[in-house]
Amino acid sequence: MKRKISILGSTGSIGRQALEVIEKLEDKFEIIALSGGSNVELLKQQALKFRPKYVCIGNKNAQKTEIPETEIIYGEEGLEQICSDKENDIILVAVSGKIGLKPTLKAIESGIDIALANKETLVMAGEIVMQKAKNAGVKIIPVDSEHCAIHQCIKNISQVEKLIITASGGPFLKKTIDDMKSATVEQALAHPKWNMGKKITIDSATLMNKGLEIIEAHHLFNIDYDKIDVVVHPQSVVHSAIEYKDGSVIAQLGLPSMHIPIQYAICYPERFEGIKSKSFSFSEIARLDFEKPDYEKFPALNMAYNAGKQGTGATTILNAANEESVFEFLDGKIKLYDIYKIVENMLNVFSGEKPLSIDEIFDLDKNVRIKTQEYILHGLEKKVFLP
Repeated sequence: MKRKISILGSTGSIGRQALEVIEKLEDKFEIIALSGGSNVELLKQQALKFRPKYVCIGNKNAQKTEIPETEIIYGEEGLEQICSDKENDIILVAVSGKIGLKPTLKAIESGIDIALANKETLVMAGEIVMQKAKNAGVKIIPVDSEHCAIHQCIKNISQVEKLIITASGGPFLKKTIDDMKSATVEQALAHPKWNMGKKITIDSATLMNKGLEIIEAHHLFNIDYDKIDVVVHPQSVVHSAIEYKDGSVIAQLGLPSMHIPIQYAICYPERFEGIKSKSFSFSEIARLDFEKPDYEKFPALNMAYNAGKQGTGATTILNAANEESVFEFLDGKIKLYDIYKIVENMLNVFSGEKPLSIDEIFDLDKNVRIKTQEYILHGLEKKVFLP
């Protein structure tokens, strides 16, 4: 019997690769719905090829589109409609940003398993999301290569002493702080190992992506922050590891390819041949290097640890301020290293905020984004710290 799946964010990097996996495993899957943002033409091409029941266009004001035998729906309401359809066996949440949170909660409410490729869902509301999933008996399978690796290594979380999350180090691993301060957008987007969307590639350049992954790991695996380590591994072959209480360390290895964790997540607990980059060869790899992160050059790591320990409010602030800052950097309005200053400032401005509900989380997120834009517009160049 085919597994019925919907893909939220099918026109993005993860979504496109997921469709490549599904095309390779066409006898294993039936697509219920696809969704995309502004790239309506690509979304239409995908729909004509895979014949979903629904297509959701993110932009409500987009030109009206017709696709034979497919219902066109729009906006966040459309995403939630997809996630309410209990015909789904699993939903791949691959949209970028906070837009992934409410559809994920709706899928949990509907009792549908989730392949999660949206960091913001857990960074903003990890405690709420994981508790609701536990109560509903819903599986949340991580798609990020690091969390997917940990998921594959863990048999019994109570026996785990430590999680070890690997980081490639990004394009500035061997560069100085001054190099980062003067970096261009093109230099920051030149990731040495992974082909990803622009926002996550900038996060990789600042190592904020690793900070967000620390917070995700805490929620996914219900483990203390003091038991989550980060190690720089430039080859990106060891995707992460765990240390058991008896000192044994188990790692998951593979050549850098997002097809593998995507396929693992949507097929779990089964494994199929699917797409393989090529067979892994230890002799060809020859060496694997590891080093401690430079916490002075990459302050995002300590920011994330501290925010995680403070709780949901601080992690929401961290995420919102970082996301707005990354977009401004991509637009050429701020420098790369300004991202750290802005995030730190917002954490100070909104310190003490402790949202208890999803609505309160979204209110805080909105306020942080407004204040971040205000600071970038009026305060950053003058080194004015907002009250």
